[in-house]
Amino acid sequence: MKIICIGRNYVGHISELNNECPDEPVLFIKPDTALLNREFHFVIPDFSDDIHYETEVVVKINKVGKYINPKFAHKYYDQVSLGIDFTARDVQQKLKDKGLPWEKAKAFDNSALVGDFISKTELEDIFDTSFLLKKNEKIVQRASTAQMIWNIDQVIAEASKYFTLKTGDLIFTGTPAGVGRIVPGDVLEGELNGKEIFRLSIK
Repeated sequence: MKIICIGRNYVGHISELNNECPDEPVLFIKPDTALLNREFHFVIPDFSDDIHYETEVVVKINKVGKYINPKFAHKYYDQVSLGIDFTARDVQQKLKDKGLPWEKAKAFDNSALVGDFISKTELEDIFDTSFLLKKNEKIVQRASTAQMIWNIDQVIAEASKYFTLKTGDLIFTGTPAGVGRIVPGDVLEGELNGKEIFRLSIK
């Protein structure tokens, strides 16, 4: 199982980090060791003083695919969730300044939270589904999949050009504006289409 992540897929998030809008999706991968066991808390690693949450819609691939046509991409997933791409922002900035890859900042152990999955059929329109994140009961991120630069099917098609998609692979589809720092004691709650998908304590 691999975790494929899409960067810079919401204009608001691109703007808040002063990044350029890309001509094509930014792709990176987290290893399976990045997946957080939800029976445990997220523990802030000792190599960073600035861990950020990035809330993202997540889809689970249900069959093998390569060079998938966007018009057929909907056949390659039937479950949707909400997750967090935990990012060591201080580490990432140092790597970006040197033109180096982001793995140390994005792919470390337990850096990927995935909530409960729901059937795609429960959503009236996968391309216009609302989601939000609460930190300590205050909404800090709220968006709709309609705000994506590249929609879920386009993201799947693009990823399949470079990586063979296998059953069980997870795709994080990008985060909207509102990312921010977490500290021990914080509680994060994610909702997709009005339904609570995860609740996580930070240690």
